[in-house]
Amino acid sequence: MKILHVYRSEPSETTKKLVQIVSEGRESESFDLNMDNPDYNALVDLVLAADQTICWW
Repeated sequence: MKILHVYRSEPSETTKKLVQIVSEGRESESFDLNMDNPDYNALVDLVLAADQTICWW
């Protein structure tokens, strides 16, 4: 199962630990929205390719 983590802001230590727990034993990718001009087309492609997407605010 492939999981995508989308970050709206810089992840805290708690968020990083939760991501590690949720991703254990799975293929995972990350996408940061907290940068200048994020590539939304790439984000759509990643969402469609993932089995599960989690957004972290």
